[in-house]
Amino acid sequence: MARTLDQAFASLPEDKRRDLEQRGQDRLQQYRTLQELRKSRDVTQESLATVLGVNQENISRLERRNDLLLSTLRDYIGAMGGELEIVARFPDRPPVRLDEMFAEPER
Repeated sequence: MARTLDQAFASLPEDKRRDLEQRGQDRLQQYRTLQELRKSRDVTQESLATVLGVNQENISRLERRNDLLLSTLRDYIGAMGGELEIVARFPDRPPVRLDEMFAEPER
């Protein structure tokens, strides 16, 4: 007899279940972050897709990903009228902006 997903999950060791639950929550939060950012700007997936020259399905997939190229994220933010900044923070020094390292190459 086949097991349900809940049964398989319940049979895992406690630490493994906690790890999987945390990873799921992290991914859900990442999904909500891009989607909520877009929505907070009153931008639809369709209009964003038009600006980026892709279809709406691509925007939906992008918003669900948990690993993006910086150039993709920069374009996504730029299409909403924003600018992506990368800042490294260390406990023993002031924040360092990495704008030049990730700037779009000149053509």
